[in-house]
Amino acid sequence: MTTGDDDLAVAVASTVAEVGTWLAAQQVHVTPWRTWPEFRNQFDRVDSPASDRLRAALERLRPGAAWVDEFEVDLPSGELWCVDPIDGAVHYLQGLPQWSVSVTLVREGRPAVAVLHAPPLGETYAAVRGKGATRNGAPIRPSGKSELGIAVVGTSHPPFVTGQPGVAEASGRSLAAVLAKVGAVRNLGPTSWQIGDVGAGRLDAFWQFGRDAANLIGASLVAGEAGAVVTDATGREWDAGAESFVAAAPVLHAQLVEILSGVV
Repeated sequence: MTTGDDDLAVAVASTVAEVGTWLAAQQVHVTPWRTWPEFRNQFDRVDSPASDRLRAALERLRPGAAWVDEFEVDLPSGELWCVDPIDGAVHYLQGLPQWSVSVTLVREGRPAVAVLHAPPLGETYAAVRGKGATRNGAPIRPSGKSELGIAVVGTSHPPFVTGQPGVAEASGRSLAAVLAKVGAVRNLGPTSWQIGDVGAGRLDAFWQFGRDAANLIGASLVAGEAGAVVTDATGREWDAGAESFVAAAPVLHAQLVEILSGVV
């Protein structure tokens, strides 16, 4: 079945809500894990069925679209679904509430439709390119703050960050530099949800070093459509191949980039 992007966003939101409800019900059955194999077993027990449910529903919506999971760094050309069934899986398996379900339709490297759903909050961010962004159906907009000194900003890092040489070091340098200039720095769980919160003004900015296309691309649409400025750490327009990411309230963006560009 093919449909317009507005209708597609509605259908995707319904799908991720159903999968999110299932995942929330499974979280209470997660048992403590002490080793990597135990972690992997717990993860696969919930991630694989959730992924299968999403894939079946999304393939019905766009039968010709390819499939990319959250660990992909390079996105192929064409139309594809970029999906993270449990964004914030470590939090989920720790019994924490900071996790979400993320689904993005990408066309030729650019996000067209994005839906982020946080079951513990009962909230959904959605965006369609050129149509704005919403939380639970209501339009969102970024913070109006003008001073970094009172800003609350988020940060994170790509999965398996040690596989990208220099990224952990850049992350550390950037944290030291930003901490000296802002009100507070937090890592509030799923990368995508934090960026969505920038679009909604809950966070004033978010930054990250490293290539992390699958985790960033959908949220970049939510934040950008809401009115936040989305670039890399040097101020260039962000794309899926970029090695850094910044989303910030319009007045704060240049101030944050000035700090981060000295770290690159």
